[in-house]
Amino acid sequence: MRAAVLHETGQDKLEVLDDVEAVGFGPGKVRIRIRATGLCHSDVSAMNGVLPQPAPFVPGHEGAGEITEVGDGVTGLAVGQRVLVCWLPACGACPACKRGQTHLCLAGFMNAGTPNFKRPGASPADVFGFAGTGTFAEEVVVFAGCAVPIPDDVPFDIAALIGCGVTTGLGAAINTADVEAGSSVAVIGCGGVGVSAIQGARVKGAAQIVAVDPVASRREAALHFGATEAVAPDELADAKRRITADEGFDYVFEVVGRSATARTAYETTRRGGTLCVVGAGALDDFLQLNMFELFFDEKKILPSMYGGGDVTRSYERAIALWRAGRIDLESLITHRVPLAQINEALDQMRTGTALRTCIEL
Repeated sequence: MRAAVLHETGQDKLEVLDDVEAVGFGPGKVRIRIRATGLCHSDVSAMNGVLPQPAPFVPGHEGAGEITEVGDGVTGLAVGQRVLVCWLPACGACPACKRGQTHLCLAGFMNAGTPNFKRPGASPADVFGFAGTGTFAEEVVVFAGCAVPIPDDVPFDIAALIGCGVTTGLGAAINTADVEAGSSVAVIGCGGVGVSAIQGARVKGAAQIVAVDPVASRREAALHFGATEAVAPDELADAKRRITADEGFDYVFEVVGRSATARTAYETTRRGGTLCVVGAGALDDFLQLNMFELFFDEKKILPSMYGGGDVTRSYERAIALWRAGRIDLESLITHRVPLAQINEALDQMRTGTALRTCIEL
């Protein structure tokens, strides 16, 4: 089958190959024919080494398709069923799952160390899948918990986005920060996850939502998704003065994954307010806070992992809000390209000119 492979960490181009096989099928697993997958910035971060991922690997973790084979012992799934790919499935038995924090279950990460693909005759032959999945491929073999059924009225491209970016952004505002109606919000970083956080804040009833991004097209898009105004980073201080009398915003979402923007977000949050860290950053990038400000300002710092709530319930909520017209998911997909054009899509992602690219397989 065809798949896009990164041979070495640090390379900026993927090679689309036709000699890749999805491996590991057996009891407790399913085989999925991928129909659509989203290109997320986390894929780029894994390619350049910001996020840890063994190479060679097939990127991609936002996917949707149809089940073509079901392993022994799998219940509730059938051949032909439409599903989205959950890259962080819950085992249901660990302490985190028993506490109801299924998004903190480590079972999915444990599976990420096993190759998902192989290339017969190549060296090395084993190929990993990003985050234990690898959806930049025509098919994947995953544990049954990674395959979440979707209703027939949800298109594959929409389902793929719900599989990560939409759930992460909406959940940060709805679950983690629990934005209060009438509050003021700033969102730093307005890619696909950032504008989903904006939509979540709007659903929760925020009065002012300021979108912050250096790219003009993303600022324009943020207004469409519910921001009350959009500014470049060097205009954020002025927005803080105008909107909050320089006190700071009630909620600030950092959706970049860098210590510099997290520090800016902290300084833009009012005393007693909430900083929600959504961006996935590097292991060696440290956020510095002094102990006095941490105590004196009483700002709440809330990291948000995968939307900070039960993932399956979050999928269902996103679908319900989309059906009701409360959130716009179609407009997130600014480009639809075949797998052969994936490197062009990567370039657009790096320059910030695309919110989300849908790769059709």
